[in-house]
Amino acid sequence: MDEFIKELDPNLDYLEHKIIGNEVIIYAVSNRKICRCPYCGSESARIHSRYEKSFQDLPIMSKKTKVVIENRKFFCDNPDCGFTTFAERFDFLAQKGKKTKRLIEKIVDVSLNTSSTTASRTLKDGIADVGKSTICSLLKKRYASS
Repeated sequence: MDEFIKELDPNLDYLEHKIIGNEVIIYAVSNRKICRCPYCGSESARIHSRYEKSFQDLPIMSKKTKVVIENRKFFCDNPDCGFTTFAERFDFLAQKGKKTKRLIEKIVDVSLNTSSTTASRTLKDGIADVGKSTICSLLKKRYASS
């Protein structure tokens, strides 16, 4: 299972997993010693707090996948920075995202040639829990920049 987590980010370590019904829940933790402030770029190793962050990812063995990370907030020690704390970020997930970027690509691919209602039903059958309004929003975001 650790290899699956490392596919998302090599800085994540697998803790445990549970299979509940048609869903795999994977618990992971970051192994980074230092994080960079996204606002000013300075590095910090001082942890402010920890919290759980959960999101959906691509299915494993036809089971929906939810990943739960023990995310950390760090102090920013740069006196010129306008922020005193910042949360650890990952490249595979938008700042406040609930779905990985690769899952979003799969959702958009499935949704391109069907209605949002049909796509939502198809996706809920084993890929991810996603509503038709979310599908419409993802398609708008993708093609608004084109």
